[in-house]
Amino acid sequence: MARAGLTADRLTAAAADLADEVGFDNVTLSALARHFGVKDASLYSHVRNLQDLRTRVALLAGGEMIDRIAAAVAGRTGREALTAFADAYRAYALEHPGRYAATRIRLDQVDPALVAASPAPRRTAEVIYGLLRPYGLEEPDLTDAVRLLRSTFHGYCALEASGAFGAPRDVQRSWNRAVDALHTALTHWPREERTDAHE
Repeated sequence: MARAGLTADRLTAAAADLADEVGFDNVTLSALARHFGVKDASLYSHVRNLQDLRTRVALLAGGEMIDRIAAAVAGRTGREALTAFADAYRAYALEHPGRYAATRIRLDQVDPALVAASPAPRRTAEVIYGLLRPYGLEEPDLTDAVRLLRSTFHGYCALEASGAFGAPRDVQRSWNRAVDALHTALTHWPREERTDAHE
């Protein structure tokens, strides 16, 4: 492809597609340059380095994922919202393995300006906390609940994607039961006792 027309957005989209094809860890500036038929140096006018590119892919994927989840959850609450959230999360993770892997980046450890310019992190927090609000959780229980959901969803999707579930039990049924169990756990969450700082 011709060098003309390269932009940071085009490079990011192509890198995201490449991640789905070959794995996020295998996305390099050299591989992306070959895709566009240009020299590696041509990319540096648009992205600073590999970390910058990978951060952009993470933000792109995070935005795509939360948009899908938000659309699924809209108008729902409680168990229905949790199920819609979980199903949309799993579908994205399995359909876009490279993009999904990118969303695991710790964004607080990368370019603050680039992250601040993206609505994805803020929107993700809004959707997740909106999902959990009807369960009546407050901090620190809220953070604990978010971590439970993330670890359950991620662990299940990672094991499923790698073919690690060998038992004859239908994987979808196990998923449904896991989401039901999460709903039960959130509904009957053991609140952490608060200690008055003045006592």
